[in-house]
Amino acid sequence: MYQETLVILKSDALERNLIGNAIKYYEDAGLKILDIKFYGKVEIDRLKKHYPDTMALSIGKKAQAVVPSITDPAAHGMKVLEKLRGYFSRGPILAIRIGGDDAIKEVRRVTGYTDPASAEKGTIRGDLGIDSIAKSTEEGRAVENLVHASGNPEEAEAELELWLP
Repeated sequence: MYQETLVILKSDALERNLIGNAIKYYEDAGLKILDIKFYGKVEIDRLKKHYPDTMALSIGKKAQAVVPSITDPAAHGMKVLEKLRGYFSRGPILAIRIGGDDAIKEVRRVTGYTDPASAEKGTIRGDLGIDSIAKSTEEGRAVENLVHASGNPEEAEAELELWLP
C-alpha cells in the first residue's frame, strides 16, 4: 500500500555532513523523496507540537529499559523532552516527505532503532550513529540519533502537516 511519511534529519546529521548518505539509504530501499524543506532555526512552538509533553512517560520508559536505575520514568521523560527540544533546535534540520509502498514501516526499518548502540547494522542509526541512550542519560542530554521518522499513519499525517504542509 502506497504511503507518505516524514523523516527529519536532525542537527547532528547536518553537522556531520550526512545528508546525502542518509537519503541514499532511503532511495536504495526503493523509496522516493517527494519534498524537502530546510529549517535554519526551529521555533519552540513547532517543537512543542512535534514533541508534546504527553510523550514524557513513553520516553521515560524507553530510557528506563536501558537504565533501570531511573525510578520515575514520567519525570525523567519530561527532562529528556526538554533536552530533545534543545537538541532538535540547536542547528539546522531537514524535513523530508518520503513516499512508497509501506513507506512508514520501510522508513522505520531503514532508519533503525532509536538507540544507535542497539540499532542493526545496515540501518542509518546502526551504521552512522555514534551515541547511545545509556551515554546520553549519564550525561544528562538527549540521545543524538541523526533522524526522526514518523511511527504510524496518524503520526505521519500530523507531522507532514506540521513540517511540510
